[in-house]
Amino acid sequence: MNIQIATSQAEIDDAFYVRMVVFVEEQHVPPEEELDDFDQESIHFIGYENKMPIVASRLRFVDNYGKLERICVLKEARGKSYGKQMIKEMEAVIEKHGYTRAKLNAQTHAIAFYERLGYTVISEEFIDAGIPHVTMLKELVNR
Repeated sequence: MNIQIATSQAEIDDAFYVRMVVFVEEQHVPPEEELDDFDQESIHFIGYENKMPIVASRLRFVDNYGKLERICVLKEARGKSYGKQMIKEMEAVIEKHGYTRAKLNAQTHAIAFYERLGYTVISEEFIDAGIPHVTMLKELVNR
């Protein structure tokens, strides 16, 4: 698995492809909600296995934290720790930019996954794109 920051338009397009498959096709998020204006200001990540895009995410810096967003793994690649690898890569970039906190909005079915990676629920449940979510936070200082 090779996870990297998407620097070329082809790599960004690969990240968008993975996001569209997972969120739009699989989870029925409207395409206009999945790809939004924040994509212009985000750092995009893409992961490849055998040169095929299989995991993607984006990162923004908001207030005093790195905000992990749009983390997704193609169905056929799940259960291989690729999501965990993506989170670790994103956290390293957050720290490289001088931030010490990571925040994300997790789909409720993924809470345990993020808890295993050190995230704590800090909000009540809310609906985003028709899917139940909670906000989670992790302090990166003591990693």
